[in-house]
Amino acid sequence: MPYSACIFDLDGTLADTLHSIAHFGNGTLEAFGYPPIDPIEYKQLVGNGADLLMRRMLARVGAKLSEEELKRFRAEYDRRYADDPMALVGAYPGLPYVLPRLRESGMKLGVLSNKPDDMTQAIVAGLYPGIFHTVHGQREGIPTKPDPAAVLALAEELGAAPGGVLYIGDSGVDMDTAKNAGMDSCGVLWGFRSKEELLEHGAMYLAGDPAELEKVIEKR
Repeated sequence: MPYSACIFDLDGTLADTLHSIAHFGNGTLEAFGYPPIDPIEYKQLVGNGADLLMRRMLARVGAKLSEEELKRFRAEYDRRYADDPMALVGAYPGLPYVLPRLRESGMKLGVLSNKPDDMTQAIVAGLYPGIFHTVHGQREGIPTKPDPAAVLALAEELGAAPGGVLYIGDSGVDMDTAKNAGMDSCGVLWGFRSKEELLEHGAMYLAGDPAELEKVIEKR
């Protein structure tokens, strides 16, 4: 049977946000008196939600903050991001053409990210208005990926059984999420993590560009 729904990760999958995340992250570090991190290093820092990103950034620059200071650090990062969530954000080439075709074919489309929900909503609306049926970022009280709870709930919102969903992402966390939820997985090679990481975490398919992703979806 063909897939009834596709659920996408955001950072590194739908949105090229590497330099955006580095911009806000390094701005926050600077505000607290710490040196910047090379933007490329953020590829390995992101993926498990903003709280863990903050801790990884601070560990990378050798900073040790109390839990209260860490809350202020996170609040500064969130404030900067909320002021301009589309700063330095772009769509990966080909996706603005492929995604509308998928929707027009009757495919249900969703987004699930470990990025905070308000930021996720803003970026998806800015890059792909009217394309996705359901969009969720990290929300209070709901565990982050690779816990399957959020992706299973999103699939239910789309009216799709897990076995009829393809989960698409660029990291091992995404591949583990799909596996934990009983969904097929496709790792995209244009994102933040390596082909080796995707395969190590059980990617069922790999796509080098959006046209290849479309073929994966169609050949099911």
